[in-house]
Amino acid sequence: MASPRHVLILGGHGKIAQLLTPLLLKRSWAVTSVIRKEEQVPAVKKLGAGLPGKLQVLVRSIEAVDTQEKAASILDEVNADYVAWSAGAGGKYGTEGTFRIDRDAAIHFINAAAAKPSISRFLLVSYSGSRRKAAPWWPASDWQEYNEKVNNGPLATYYQAKLAADEVLYEVSKTSRTLVGIDLRPGALTEDPVGKVELGKTKTVKGNIPRESVAHVIDRVLAAEGVKSGWLDLHEGEVDIDEAVAAAVRDGVDAAEGEDIYAKYN
Repeated sequence: MASPRHVLILGGHGKIAQLLTPLLLKRSWAVTSVIRKEEQVPAVKKLGAGLPGKLQVLVRSIEAVDTQEKAASILDEVNADYVAWSAGAGGKYGTEGTFRIDRDAAIHFINAAAAKPSISRFLLVSYSGSRRKAAPWWPASDWQEYNEKVNNGPLATYYQAKLAADEVLYEVSKTSRTLVGIDLRPGALTEDPVGKVELGKTKTVKGNIPRESVAHVIDRVLAAEGVKSGWLDLHEGEVDIDEAVAAAVRDGVDAAEGEDIYAKYN
């Protein structure tokens, strides 16, 4: 059992973040949830009702974080041990808004966290298709179809933004003496209840995963001792979450294998 931590959740009003918050609070951890609007405060505050951890809610615009210094000011204000990025434009702000939030703000927070030695983990929620080429263990035909129909189709802007942030986190965490960078890469998100998973190197790029399962995996990964920097893909599967996280951490699984950035730092 990890000692109590203080986790900063960026994008705290999002569905995954709202599922994650009470899990962390049940550990008697502190959580500071950054949300965009004052009217979202009551819904997020309710997440801490009756739980042993301490919940604080901070209203800040992540979209307005257009420099590393602005990101650092929020990190300094909160003074957390871990950062969990679950923010995103969600297609609501067009191409420019997606780049401002999913790429630029994320990168500013990553770099600011790396420059703050008291922050030892940064978990970024991405998606399983955010890579430049097929993973060596995937069927090539699956990747070709996915890349054409998804990454170069409806998710084209999101793909570019997330890939940029993913690679910065990888590079920064691999060269940092203090920051572990965990890139959690779920498949297509569903509203199904939490269930068993496939975590680490998934059999294919295609797959679904309940948001509730994503939240539970984040909770376990943040609490795991000895977790290393790297990419972890996540789909529905046949393995209990506790067992899957323990195996991925124990084996040092890194789904970035096959990418040029993996070869550069390993």
